[in-house]
Amino acid sequence: MSFEFRAIYWREMVKYFRYKSMLITSMVQPVMWLAFFGLAMSDSFEKLTSLVPSEPGVPVVAYISYMGAGIIAMDVLFSSLFGGTTLMFDKKFSLLRETLASPVPRSHIILGIGLSAVTKALFQTFIIIGFGKLVGMEFFKGYTLIETLISMVGIMLLVAIFTLGFLFLSGSIAITVENPEGMQSILTLVSMPIFFVSNALYPIDGFPTFLKVLSMFNPLTLLAGGIRYFALGTNFSVMGNHYIYTTVDIVVAFLGLIFFALVMLSAAMWRFNKVDI
Repeated sequence: MSFEFRAIYWREMVKYFRYKSMLITSMVQPVMWLAFFGLAMSDSFEKLTSLVPSEPGVPVVAYISYMGAGIIAMDVLFSSLFGGTTLMFDKKFSLLRETLASPVPRSHIILGIGLSAVTKALFQTFIIIGFGKLVGMEFFKGYTLIETLISMVGIMLLVAIFTLGFLFLSGSIAITVENPEGMQSILTLVSMPIFFVSNALYPIDGFPTFLKVLSMFNPLTLLAGGIRYFALGTNFSVMGNHYIYTTVDIVVAFLGLIFFALVMLSAAMWRFNKVDI
């Protein structure tokens, strides 16, 4: 079995750790979101909902814990979407031509870049969870060590599948457009609806019906809901909203993200097989 994708993977990881600005930014940005936006929004929502009665026997979760899952999902979304820009610059500086002319199969090129994006996303997820615990994010509250480890594995699997899907989408766009400005515009256009029509930062119960339906099929909603299932439990209340997650919900989340990743992989491979540098 050939493993040519390892060369692409290591190239991306070496570049990630060599460029200190990229490394530091990827670590600081999610922490800033949680520290500034998270704490400010948490205090505001807690004051607004302090008079809302909670259901007897239902654990109440602080908003910062609820939003922490959304910040992980949001950070992974933006980092994976913009991860495909490496192909854009490789194409711009003719590095992609050399790569495509090498014996490395084209499928291994996108796979190597995808796996490097997964590694970075998992790294950032650990940072958010670790820092979140310091600022009051109650992930895995009451869990045993084994339950915590199983939940961490579940979260990492969800993050990995989600990252691959959006990296493949980003790679398809990068190999198609001709300039970085066009790439930036398209990614912004794609990311904004995905982010706002999701349950990343707020419940979708109050959405209009058509937005609620769109949110149900939104990969970001599936990821955020899956993280909450593993990190907060299957039965809890936030801001007066009662959430109950079942095994069916998490299976649907996994299957939905896998389906999305496979569709995006097919699109990426189609574009790579068509490209002529």
